[in-house]
Amino acid sequence: MKTFLHIYTCPIRDILSRLGNKWSLLILATLNANGTMRFNDIHKSIGDISQRMLTVTLRSLEADGIIHREIYTEVPPRVEYNLTESGKELMLHLDNLVDWALKNTGNIMQSRLEYKEREE
Repeated sequence: MKTFLHIYTCPIRDILSRLGNKWSLLILATLNANGTMRFNDIHKSIGDISQRMLTVTLRSLEADGIIHREIYTEVPPRVEYNLTESGKELMLHLDNLVDWALKNTGNIMQSRLEYKEREE
């Protein structure tokens, strides 16, 4: 029997905790769709993420080696983000999830509404 006990570090739990938050997948999908982007462009493309949360999430993804941050010593400073090779490889798997979510959003929302009505 294959188990996923949390004895030391469970790679599945560790990775899913990073990617399963509210913003990581949206940031990755945005960078995957648009290529190299600046902070404000990422912020505009997602819309409802705070600047602080975008910063925290970008740092987390950078720490994991999924995205790369390039700082240009210009006035004013320019910072660009893009997917690393590891991030691009990850997106090969996550693209299916993104496509599935886009395809099934209507059905899921309808199902949630019906469930809520049954529970009331």
